[in-house]
Amino acid sequence: MYLTKTFVADNALATAQNILATEGQYLLSIFGSIFGHIICFLFVVLALYRLLKNVNESQAKLMLSLVLVSVAVMFVNIIFQTASLFVLNRAAYFTEFTAGQIYEISTLFLQLRFMGEYVVGIFWGLWLFPLAYLVYKSNFMPKFITVLLILAGICHIVDCTLFLTNQNIHAILTNYLMIGTLGEAVMFLWLLIKGVNIKVT
Repeated sequence: MYLTKTFVADNALATAQNILATEGQYLLSIFGSIFGHIICFLFVVLALYRLLKNVNESQAKLMLSLVLVSVAVMFVNIIFQTASLFVLNRAAYFTEFTAGQIYEISTLFLQLRFMGEYVVGIFWGLWLFPLAYLVYKSNFMPKFITVLLILAGICHIVDCTLFLTNQNIHAILTNYLMIGTLGEAVMFLWLLIKGVNIKVT
């Protein structure tokens, strides 16, 4: 949300000024991405892997592998975001570029960060399919969660693919597609509130 407000489409100067004016928040968003998108997400999926591997180990490994790919791509996204600020703070060292070119390069890195988020989003959709299978085959979560997870996976993939291929259609459909992603929230709320009573090895 912070980056969306910071980035000004087709205006590199305004984007650069926003970054420099809120540098502390910009750094917090980087650390927030590392903590939220990578550390927390990874530990949550590792916990799910331990919970569900006895249901079907190959599907559990597939689920974990897709998440590991998304984490790797997210690391690259964070490098792009960091590079955007780095270029602005080290502008004096890039004597071969004009100030306008520095702003353009910085904004380009931030745009790559946004594009990368949607590449990651495809994997955020894909990992839900083996998870849905595991939930369906397990006997400790309700079957309706399976349907919600499949719907969430489809919505993630369609939303991200549309952004990468046709942003006009994406702008029309994105709010509707985001509703479909609530399936993940339902599953996690079930686990937090209801819980499961099985022995995890």
